[in-house]
Amino acid sequence: MKRFLLGGFFAVAALSSANAGPVSDFENAYRQMYGAYRTALFKTNTGDVGASTGAMANFTNQFDALFATYAAAPPPQYEDDPLWGDAMTEVTRLAAAAKARIDAGDLAQAHETLEGVREVFSALHLRNGVQTFSDRMNAYHAEMEHLLALDMAVLDDAMMSEIHERAAVLSYLAAEVIAVPPAEAEGSDAYAKLATDFEISVRALLDAVRAGDSDAVKAAVGKVKKPYSLLFVKFG
Repeated sequence: MKRFLLGGFFAVAALSSANAGPVSDFENAYRQMYGAYRTALFKTNTGDVGASTGAMANFTNQFDALFATYAAAPPPQYEDDPLWGDAMTEVTRLAAAAKARIDAGDLAQAHETLEGVREVFSALHLRNGVQTFSDRMNAYHAEMEHLLALDMAVLDDAMMSEIHERAAVLSYLAAEVIAVPPAEAEGSDAYAKLATDFEISVRALLDAVRAGDSDAVKAAVGKVKKPYSLLFVKFG
């Protein structure tokens, strides 16, 4: 499936060269909006209501502008998707629900609600054979959450085997992320450092589990999320 989606990505790239205006215009607007979304998602996970309110307003404003332009007239890469309108409407609903939770001071629920936006866009891309840097980051995130949900109080053979499997998948997904950086990463020292830290965190986990060192495994698992989060909020 991953290779099929990558093929879909190149198909969209080919479409982009043939129809550069509307395709590129949407992708540029989408990328800017998604950056605002990432910030809102990050801020609602920090416990800062004021920062969350401002970030949410920025995301909502940018998505509203995207909605006004494209909801009734999708760009070429999505014009044959019968669920395009439903996707745009669902993001609107989720954004309103998240804002209401922020206004009520419930940042944990606001964050959980905003996670749904990521899922809507991922499903949109999947249906239409599109894969972006963000989609690869999201695939990693989904697998990372499975790892972090494991109960590692007792690292017996069965649990070490489970972690080894998860670590191997994360290593593959991290390589997929790093293989095709986003356009704004070109020449960026910030991206180079964040991507390196991200890659190191995954390698440390895999090395620890291969060595069978339970203390090192626990330490490495505890250090997986932060490098991912910093790369995600800045570039993902």
